[in-house]
Amino acid sequence: MRTTRPIVGIDLGGTNMQIGVVDGANKVVGRAKRKTKAAEGQRKVLDRIVEGVQEACKNAGLTTRSIAAIGIGAPGAIDPATGTVREAPNLRWNDVPLGKLLTRRLNKPVLVDNDVNVAVFGEHRLGAGRGASDLLGVWIGTGVGGGLIFHNRLYHGFTFTAGEIGHTVLFPGAPPGSRKVEENCSRTAVVDRILKLIRSNHPSMILDLADGDPEGIKAKTVSVAYQKGDKLTRQVVDNAAQLLGISIANVVTLLGIPRVVLGGGLTEAMGETLVALVRESVRQHVFPEVCRRVEVVGTRLDADAGVLGAALLARERLGVRSRA
Repeated sequence: MRTTRPIVGIDLGGTNMQIGVVDGANKVVGRAKRKTKAAEGQRKVLDRIVEGVQEACKNAGLTTRSIAAIGIGAPGAIDPATGTVREAPNLRWNDVPLGKLLTRRLNKPVLVDNDVNVAVFGEHRLGAGRGASDLLGVWIGTGVGGGLIFHNRLYHGFTFTAGEIGHTVLFPGAPPGSRKVEENCSRTAVVDRILKLIRSNHPSMILDLADGDPEGIKAKTVSVAYQKGDKLTRQVVDNAAQLLGISIANVVTLLGIPRVVLGGGLTEAMGETLVALVRESVRQHVFPEVCRRVEVVGTRLDADAGVLGAALLARERLGVRSRA
């Protein structure tokens, strides 16, 4: 009987990494999670990836020898042909041969792609993107990332950087550090703006929800403050959602995309509340009127989108089937 050997999928984010062993039925059968801690340097991040792969395999009742391959989604500009991280601001990496380094450490074939690309691929195959031949995915977390599916295939573009909506410019005349989409619409930007306004004497409950610790304000904290009606949090989130919707509307207008999937930590925490805000803004700003029918939906795979997408993409590209 012909079976598919397990594959490890890794979602390497700027803040956290999620690692999962994915079986032939596309189920995650073993997991591990680590803090990325990019400030500690590349070698330490690689050590944590390797340890996480070993832990996930152990939790699945397997050894690393049982794994056919590894797929990893990394933030930033990636060259999937060589497995190189060209530029990843969230990791502070430039020209890191991640695929070769992990192959050397784990003795398995490794596929590397952009973290949001693999998440969007996962949603397209198994989640909120199923049935849409063309798709835009936008992930809102530490930064803002994007991925594109055209004609049921992941689209990289000539430079392998297609989909980088977070690095498009919203306000060219603004001071450096506040011009791009992710500098205004990411979870990081939302929290930074709330804290800046609090320091300017705007009242908010959000610090109380984080026990007075600014570092404790996470996506879930923002969601709770918003749901409790905190005026400042609502103003900042509503503004970020409107700006993100405008940016997405530009892509929809340009490319005629019929469906947009929103994911990432802030989307997972706020759910339909955030999705509805972005959807309204998108539909207000697209052209022509027929584009207002665009579907804007939230992730169905949540935090598993990147893990599943990385594993599925590795399986598809590396052809890692074997006979039992």
